[in-house]
Amino acid sequence: MRLPVNPPVEPMLAKSASVIPTAPGMHYEPKWDGYRCIVFRDGEEVVLGSRGGKQLERYFPEVVAAVVKELPAQCVLDGELIVVRDHRLDFDLLNQRIHPSARRIAELAEATPARFVAFDVLADAERSYLDHSYAARRVVLEQLIGAYDGQVRTRVIHRTPVTTDPATAARWFTQFEGAGLDGVIAKASDVPYAPGKRLMVKVKHHRTADVVVAGYRRHRSLPGVGSLMLGLYTDTGDLNYVGVCSAFTGAQRVELAVKLEPYRNLRSLTSNHPWQAAEGSGTPVPTRLPGGQNRWSAGRDTHWEPLRPELVAEVSYDHTEDDRFRHIAQFCRWRTDRGAESCDYSQLAEPVSYDLQAVLEGRV
Repeated sequence: MRLPVNPPVEPMLAKSASVIPTAPGMHYEPKWDGYRCIVFRDGEEVVLGSRGGKQLERYFPEVVAAVVKELPAQCVLDGELIVVRDHRLDFDLLNQRIHPSARRIAELAEATPARFVAFDVLADAERSYLDHSYAARRVVLEQLIGAYDGQVRTRVIHRTPVTTDPATAARWFTQFEGAGLDGVIAKASDVPYAPGKRLMVKVKHHRTADVVVAGYRRHRSLPGVGSLMLGLYTDTGDLNYVGVCSAFTGAQRVELAVKLEPYRNLRSLTSNHPWQAAEGSGTPVPTRLPGGQNRWSAGRDTHWEPLRPELVAEVSYDHTEDDRFRHIAQFCRWRTDRGAESCDYSQLAEPVSYDLQAVLEGRV
């Protein structure tokens, strides 16, 4: 490629904040929940660069075709690959797009096509914009990707909305979650594009839930517990595996191993545990079980230790994907005052639905 900025490029990153910053000159964008991607186009040559430096174009041929069709002949854009289902983002379907089979990739590109939402520009045919301010780069981005004209609804390449009004950003933070978005990104108007630097601010949703601790995994290389396996009861009485919490200190890992010991050394625990019993014949299977192998865990040790499902912990989480936590939860405290059977899905807050197409078209 012969561009002012050539791959690979590490994307500019964001640091976390608990509230939306309101300093003068701030610009606010929705935080998309997909795969971070830098698009490089030089004529017919297209590279979709991931945050880790890998090239993704073989997995998203429909996006490559759209880049050639919808973008200028030479440009470099930063943004997010997304998949939409039922008018909201679907990260599970996006994950399924990474597949080793060329035939399956072609099928998924047809069945669950991805889109690209651009929120920054690094270069065009004329120059690099890395040293330009965000405000200047946004003007260029709006020139490269025009606004919807009311007729175009088949576009694959989108431009993220932006506002300078903190009140609007606060409304987006609340409303857009119903479309599967992840929060709000704040950028100072004068910030340059600095690859790998945390010069933006991200504000994500955080909630708490009381969950059953029904298993754990040992730390892969250090003494003690690496992660706790979390469950919630369904309306039919099944204990679904909903994710893990981790990121414990060395002292906490050892303390957890001591605390969990009385709940693991029990006669017939394996045959009576709801997750392991469900793996045998003749037992109803919960929607989700831990420890299964897939293309993401291939080659990794997924062994876990069952616990008598009596311990209850309060954890914090950002949001859910289908019937599980979307990201790793954070341990808050033990809830000795609460029975495990009361930990069900009814406590999970469901955001009010919102029309994702309105966000993609900038009608917000």
